[in-house]
Amino acid sequence: METTKIIGDVKDLDRIKELSNTLAEELLRTLENRFKENMNRHKKLEWEAIYDRLKLNKEKLWSLNEMERTGGEPDVVDYIIASDEYIFCDCSKESPIGRRSLCYDEKALSSRKSMKPDGSALSMSIDMGIELLNEDEYRKLQEIEKFDTKTSCWIKTPDRIRELGGALFCDRRYDTVFVYHNGADSYYSSRGFRGVLKV
Repeated sequence: METTKIIGDVKDLDRIKELSNTLAEELLRTLENRFKENMNRHKKLEWEAIYDRLKLNKEKLWSLNEMERTGGEPDVVDYIIASDEYIFCDCSKESPIGRRSLCYDEKALSSRKSMKPDGSALSMSIDMGIELLNEDEYRKLQEIEKFDTKTSCWIKTPDRIRELGGALFCDRRYDTVFVYHNGADSYYSSRGFRGVLKV
């Protein structure tokens, strides 16, 4: 039996996620252009090395396409020498538009009795092959540029807070990064999430 499913230009073969050659090349051009137009985010890094790494990581390239498809505008924001990893993060000025109106996780989603959102931030990030930013990562991103001045983003929440029913989110207001709490089952049209991907 044929197990290949093609949705648009994206293949899902036995759960191995891979882009078609055409879509992969289109994405790589988009990432290259964004990289070169925003050198303040990755000083001293060279696109050629990143390109070579991405060409060898088809599943990571698929995840980057998911970040792009949902409005995240991913870009390289760091390189970790110890682990030899390039760090991609959503760099859209506001929370990615295709990832808003989500509660925090599946437990919160299932607990809602009515007016449920379409999904949860944590589950969507897992499906995309990325991770939610934690508070330190979010603050570090905000040191590069100003993000979420009109919107907000869920961040990875410590277990002790989540066990009590809460979840954390962040934004930038009055030129200051704030961390807030909410019920994990809450959702808002302006709240999304940013992801991080290590390649």
